[in-house]
Amino acid sequence: MKRTRTIIILLIIVFGFLGALYFFWLKGQEDPVKYTSEEPSEQTIVVKTVATGSIVPKEEILIKPNISGVIEEIFIEAGEYVKQGDLIAQIRVIPNVSNLTSAKNNISSNSNALQTAEINFKTQQAIYDRQKALFDKGVISANQFDEINNTYLQAKQRVGQARIDVTQSRQNYDIIKTGTTSGLGSVAQTQVRATVSGMVLDVPVKAGNQVIEANNFNEGTSIASLADVKQMIFEGKVDESEVGKIKEGLPLEITVGAIEDQKFDAILDYIAPKGVEENGAIQFEIKGTLKKMDSIFIRAGLSANASIILEKAEKVLAIKEALVQYDDETKKPYVEVEVGDQKFERKELELGISDGIFVEVKSGITKDDKIKVWNQIQGFE
Repeated sequence: MKRTRTIIILLIIVFGFLGALYFFWLKGQEDPVKYTSEEPSEQTIVVKTVATGSIVPKEEILIKPNISGVIEEIFIEAGEYVKQGDLIAQIRVIPNVSNLTSAKNNISSNSNALQTAEINFKTQQAIYDRQKALFDKGVISANQFDEINNTYLQAKQRVGQARIDVTQSRQNYDIIKTGTTSGLGSVAQTQVRATVSGMVLDVPVKAGNQVIEANNFNEGTSIASLADVKQMIFEGKVDESEVGKIKEGLPLEITVGAIEDQKFDAILDYIAPKGVEENGAIQFEIKGTLKKMDSIFIRAGLSANASIILEKAEKVLAIKEALVQYDDETKKPYVEVEVGDQKFERKELELGISDGIFVEVKSGITKDDKIKVWNQIQGFE
């Protein structure tokens, strides 16, 4: 019984050994590692960085009143086109009691001054008439008559100035009380008109709202904002790590989130000289003017992305960057070109720009060369 068990164990060992030999023999019959190859292709390689921002008008004009009061009526709505001089709103003046009283006192004061000047003028005119008669008879000298004539002319001038002062004080009183006066015509301050032609972007006030005039101490209340929507710009920000790569005059490709499958060309024409810290990073403002748009309307304020074209090589010989190897000592780039069946020859390259996927090849290979793919693929015949 023990002898039979021993024979069985020996047979198992022998067959196991023979099986192992057979396995290794099969492995020896497998094909060696085979490499595939790829040919260079013609590519347009673009190196770019991206900035986020929005589309805004190149110039947005805020319309403000020249007098304080209450909006009586608004004649426009957002989205309308207006021409320079078109009526935008009508203001009803709410007079200030103190200013009104002061203006009324000025009228009274200037009227009294006019009466005094007229009385003095009549007195000087009577003196002038008597002295002229004596001068004509040769009773008084020319020097004496000249002094009297000058006094007469000065009295006449003071009457004219007093009349002007009375007129101006009355006009000022009317303006304070009603916002306008006779003689102002189209420049009546109660009428707010468009200062430029363009689209109405926003009307932030309503009839009944109180408005404040623009002056040296106050910006005034904006009644409307106007802009030429055919002249739009991209406003965005780039990180400090990217700002050193860009410069004014570079082309931009603008994509607007609300407008699918559409790109707009622009030119980078402003880079802020000073950065602003946002969320722990320094951001620099940039602006780019969109080229003329006749058929597409872009609403102001839409979010957008701008691809800033740093470098561009059109229709150049290129290979995938993954195919490029670098010499351990010289660090020069090279590839292996197929010269026979699974036979490759090393060729050094002169490379151009890269977009991270394809790299431009300036010299070293031709478009007909087959480049070794370094990823090994196991296969059987």
